[in-house]
Formats: sequence, C-alpha cells, structure tokens
Amino acid sequence: MTSKEKVAALREEMQKNNVDAFIVYSSDPHMSEYLPEEWQERSWLSGFLGSAGFVVVTKDKAGLWTDGRYYTQAAIELEGSGIDLFKDGMEGTPNYIDWIISEIPSHGKVAVNDIATSNANWELLSSKFDAKNITLSGIPLLKEIWKDRGTPSKNPIYAHPVERAGKSVVDKLSAIRQKMEEQEVAVHIISSLDDVAWTLNLRGSDVQSNPVFLGYIVITKNDAILFTDLDKLEVEARKQMDDSFVKMMPYEEFFNHLKGIKNEKILISPNSNQSIFEILKTDNQFVKAAVPGNLMKAQKNDTELEGFRKVMVRDGVAMVKFLYWLNHAAGKEPMNEFSIGEKLRGFREEGENFVGESFGSIVGYKDNGAIMHYSAKKEGSKEVTNDASILVDSGGQYLEGTTDITRTFALGAVSDDFKRNSTLVLQGLIRLSMVKFPKGTKGVHLDAIARLPLWMEGKDFNHGTGHGVGSFMNVHEGPQNIRKDMNPQDLLPGMVCSNEPGYYLEGDYGIRHENLIAVREAEKTIHGTFYDFETLTFCPFFKDTIVKEILSEQEIAWLNQYHKTCEEKLAPHLEGEVKEWFLQLVSPL
Repeated sequence: MTSKEKVAALREEMQKNNVDAFIVYSSDPHMSEYLPEEWQERSWLSGFLGSAGFVVVTKDKAGLWTDGRYYTQAAIELEGSGIDLFKDGMEGTPNYIDWIISEIPSHGKVAVNDIATSNANWELLSSKFDAKNITLSGIPLLKEIWKDRGTPSKNPIYAHPVERAGKSVVDKLSAIRQKMEEQEVAVHIISSLDDVAWTLNLRGSDVQSNPVFLGYIVITKNDAILFTDLDKLEVEARKQMDDSFVKMMPYEEFFNHLKGIKNEKILISPNSNQSIFEILKTDNQFVKAAVPGNLMKAQKNDTELEGFRKVMVRDGVAMVKFLYWLNHAAGKEPMNEFSIGEKLRGFREEGENFVGESFGSIVGYKDNGAIMHYSAKKEGSKEVTNDASILVDSGGQYLEGTTDITRTFALGAVSDDFKRNSTLVLQGLIRLSMVKFPKGTKGVHLDAIARLPLWMEGKDFNHGTGHGVGSFMNVHEGPQNIRKDMNPQDLLPGMVCSNEPGYYLEGDYGIRHENLIAVREAEKTIHGTFYDFETLTFCPFFKDTIVKEILSEQEIAWLNQYHKTCEEKLAPHLEGEVKEWFLQLVSPL
C-alpha cells in the first residue's frame, strides 16, 4: 500500500470506531527514539523516516509535525502521501492539539495507541481536550491495517561486565533504592530501554544501532524483577542476574504483574507509556519523576570515561583511513553516498571490539549535506566525484564506548562562502571546547557560545548544539543537552556531550563539525567551582577550508594543540602513505 492508501484505510477504521482524529506518535511501549521495526508506525503510515515527528489524521486532513532537522527531508518523503508538513518551531505553525480542536466537531473523539503514547502526552492532550468536551481514547487502530509489522527480534541479551561498566548491578540497585527511600516510594518501574540495560549491566540488539533489548524492571525494597524474553538471555547474563538477586520473568507477564500491585506509592517517569498508568491508577498513588538511574547513567564513572578514551583512538584511526581513501579515490572510482557509508563501516570493523554503528551514517554530498539527518538509500543515492563538499556524520558502538563524529570537507573546488561558513562553524566548536563555566551552568547557557560566530553574520542552524552520549549505549542520551531550549538539568562532571554546530544552505551545501566532549572539574576559586570540557574525539579538521584570518590567536593555538594531540594518539597506529598524508593534515595552521 502507498501512504495515501494507508491513510485511507486508517480513516475507515476511524469511522468504524467513531473517531474524529487519530494521532500516531513516533514511539513504542518504551518511548524509544529509535524503534524496533515492528513499532515504526509513523514511518509505515507516512513514509517519513526521520527519528522525530508525529502524524495527525482527521476525516479529511492529515499533517506531520517535525522539527528543523527534518524540514527538507520530510517535504521530500511526504510527497504524494496526502499528508501536509507542519514545521514545528517555525513562526505560524499551529500547535498540533490546537489544530485538532479547530478541525474536529465539538464533543468529538480523538484516539491514540495508549501503549505507544507517554503519560506526559496523554495528560497534555486530556487537559486541553477536556476543556473543549472532546473525548480521548486509547485504541490501537493501526493494528487492524498494518498486518505484516514483523515480530520482536530473538537477538541475544548479554552481560556488560563490571570491568567495563565500572559499577555493579548490586551497587546500582542500592543507589536507586536509596533514591526511592528519599521519595518515600515502595515501587519503582523502569520502562526506558537504555535505563533498563544500564541498571542491570546488560546489552542487546533489539533496536538498530542501540545496544538495548525489550524489557521492563520493577524494583521494590526487597525485590527487582526483569521482564524480558527469557530465551534470549545468555548464560553469563542469567548468572549476572542471579548473582545480583534480580528475578527474571517473561516480557508478556509485565502487565499481568502490574495488576497485582495495589495500595502502593509508585515512582515512575511521566515518559512511560499510558497503558501502565491505566492499569495502576485506580488502586495506587504515583510519584511522577525522572528515573533516578537516568542521571546516574549520564554521569560517567572513571571506568566508562577511560573506555571512551580508548575507543576514540580506535575510531580516530578508522576515520583517518577512511578520509584518506575518500579524498584519494573520489573521482577515480565509482562511488555514491550509500557505498561511502558502507566503506566507512568497513574501516570501523577493523577495530577491536567493534559491535556496530551507533546510528545510520549520514553522508550528504553537495546539496544533500543541507538535509541535516539525511539518509542515503541503497538505490538512487547521489554519485560522488572529486567536486564540491561532502558532510559525513557517523559513529561506532564498541564494547567500551560509543562514538559520534562529523567532518565536512572539500572533495574539489568550493566557494569562498563555503570556506568562510565552514570556518565560522569550526570557530563555534572551538569556542565551546575552550569554555570554562561555573557549577550550576545548564546547556542553554553555553549554546550561544557555539552560535555566536554565525549569529554575528545573521546566520544560525536549526538543531541543538549538543546531546548526551551513552557509554556503549544510545548515541542520544539525556537528561543533559546543549541547545536553545531551556533544560533545567545542570551540566555535571562525567557527562559526555556532542559539540556540533552547523550551517545549512538549502539546495547548495551543508556544514557540520562535531567532536564529543566530557564535563570535568577545572578549578575551585573564591567564586566557586568551575568546570570545563575534555575533548574526547581524535580526528583532524581540513585546513584547506579554514580561513585563518577569521580565527583568533587563541583559537588557532587550540586547533594546533588539538591536531598535535591527534598526532600523538593516532600516528603510532598509522603507516605508509596514510601516515604521511595524516601528518600533513595535523601540521600547524
């Protein structure tokens, strides 16, 4: 079926159920960013493949709301679907709830799939709809029309040993129970997959690029129960659970188990699915708050940070070999954006303990670089030659850590404007890398530092400057970030973030430069504690697109020192022509 036919079939189901509007979030029962194949409902319905966005279908209209990373991509992928693009965050774009209210009759009915809808979204919808006498119902309407959605994977669940995790399961559960005691709760439910995996020092591969598995945890004062596909647990994983006094039950038993919880005070994230709340709400009291382990996970311990440092050398070597190949092979052998991504994966596979990519590589040649989260398809991706610029955003999952790096560079002639804008973006990255900030600083306070070189010329980019990164875990991790939006979370020692300013000229080129950085304590003064960033990524920037006059002496010194560090870390692992070429790259500006 085409997207247009799927929307028509959904409208038939809506009519049968007397539904005036149906909302399809990009979600699964665990509110994941990247979804198991069988839960990619929004992508299946609309044809839009971005990681963020949702669709609203009424009796005669349909719309997709997504953010600035995907405006260009969504416009292309929605073509012919009958679904209009609503650019979330742009002036004049209506809030989707207000739009629904304006489109359906009073006393109308709106439905969502409640197991794939967070309680936070449910409560927001309810509060606005109740004021207009609109009914909200949980009905899985797509279940009736998406028949071949696939089944959960049977990939193994394996132990992530304490030698790499840095903290035992027993210690993690003890720390979580202490937080439960402080909040005077008897039961804690964990449904987010990365928090489940982190808490129990387990890993899997149920979600592409994310080393997680489908599961829930229920923790009480005396018990911890993992609900997952028991057949997938490897021997060492089972032993780790037994040794940590964690019970194991089938994934399908989770909701039945909840029915037996009564008259308890329950700590649960409002980002958990609404079906959990529906079962528990009558007989229990909720404390809605972030999962305590989420902040613990974000603050990497010394073992995890050392793991990052090790894999950054491995990843940097793979990147240099790849960059050498691409710069010398472009125009001499046939290649396209997709095959380049495959080639890059091959270089990473040569590294020790490589598990897979941390996300699908973004390889954008020429104007495709302006599509921020562009995904080149196997068939029909753009041919690449030794001309113009290319943006390569990629990362690897290794047993000791996760990487995420972007380099944008010239394969041939580029304009002076490109060079200037590339330098401004790099200047923003350098300034953020150099910053020192007081304890209590939040990401929003630092975001402007990376944007200022562009802002001074009336330019900007339409995505965050930085996101949290997991330790052999999800490449996008909270609760911290560095972006324009207000996020109340302080930046704390051990937090790993991306540093990725950009600039995009639709129809022409895109530029993004990205390293990973870790918050660390810098000094204590009479004015308090100050933090700065350790740059974790080791990979040179291309000097032929740098306009040296734009950079200050201090910024040039930072870049030269960074390249010297890259040489110290990577040169011992390179040889021959690759090494000679690399040494030219890292020579002083």
